[in-house]
Amino acid sequence: MPHRLRYLLAWDHKLCRAVLGVAVRAVLGFYRRRARCAGVPDGRSGAVTVIQRFGGGLQLNVHFQSLVLDGVFVEAADGTLAFHAAEPLRDEEVARLLASIYRRIQRLLVRRSLDVDDARDIDPLAEQSPALAGISSASIQGRIALGPRAGARVLQLGREPGSPWLTSRGPCQAHLEGFDLHANITVAADDRAGVERLCRYVLRPPVAQERLSLTPEGLVLVTLKSEWHDGTTHLLFTPVELLEKLAALTPRPRINLVLYRGILAPRARARARAVGHGAAQLPGESLPTAAKEPGADPSRPAADVSGTVPATVPAENPEAASGARSPEKPRDRKWADLMRRVFDLDVLACPRCGGRMSVIATIEAADVLRKILGHLGLPTDPPAPLPARSPPALPALFPDTPG
Repeated sequence: MPHRLRYLLAWDHKLCRAVLGVAVRAVLGFYRRRARCAGVPDGRSGAVTVIQRFGGGLQLNVHFQSLVLDGVFVEAADGTLAFHAAEPLRDEEVARLLASIYRRIQRLLVRRSLDVDDARDIDPLAEQSPALAGISSASIQGRIALGPRAGARVLQLGREPGSPWLTSRGPCQAHLEGFDLHANITVAADDRAGVERLCRYVLRPPVAQERLSLTPEGLVLVTLKSEWHDGTTHLLFTPVELLEKLAALTPRPRINLVLYRGILAPRARARARAVGHGAAQLPGESLPTAAKEPGADPSRPAADVSGTVPATVPAENPEAASGARSPEKPRDRKWADLMRRVFDLDVLACPRCGGRMSVIATIEAADVLRKILGHLGLPTDPPAPLPARSPPALPALFPDTPG
């Protein structure tokens, strides 16, 4: 989006959600009209959007990463859902869709008396927090707001830093008046690993810790994930400049950056059936069509069917035959697998030999724990709490004043 609009959206979350709603409604409407032209009436698509606030160089760049169902769901008279996949997108369709989004956003800004082309006489953010307004504006422009280099561009290292940086133009990508729409990434329906990689990408942090390093002069060197078109490979910050950039990227309190739209919206009537579409079910399990009890939430599925579970259960397993959940489903992942996936920490790897450990039992009885710890020569009582620390000594306010 244009720089001025990024600045407005960075602090006005209501406006950010309104612009996002305009864009996502345009995309979902595009899929609905496309399905209607193909003979599929009353189709509904859905999207999950992550509001990202950062660019590759730690600059403030508010933009939307949306995972959109590539097709529509149609509900039959008996309450069942059928998914109709869409045809591959064409470049001209992406261009027309971007033009529609552009016109709708312009109308929204006019209704709210906002003009992104001209600087406003009154800046609400500058009135509320001049420091935050300054670092946000500088971060969007790739400049420094604080310190002796205030107003200068961020230091770039590479082949030809400072030369024009061109935005890539590829298939299913359109650019119009500062707005850019890219729709060339698709994942097959049965590619669960691909879906996970895409979700991890849209939920990634601004910078990976391994790409940060300190120079001998005490500067912070940020290695770019990929080389820019002008040859820049690294950015150089003083510690204060890095904190300034991170402060601009931090969202305001109590702001939700993951939003669901269309048939995937939390209150969508068919959300549970859409999420569970195509997944195998255990005997005795069924997806709810709507909540029958007063006060029940129809958006909450009775069973998590986002993974793949066996379609049949052996008769000799009474627990599974009674409708118990399969341990292969993502909800029932083992805690060790979750630790490895989230924190990249393999808690079952033996620290001595590197072999695999297994959980024998979970012991919670206090007397048994004391016996085991005593046998191993370990303390059985919790350590005593440290005494409270006295307040730090204040420096003398007037050291040169005679007594």
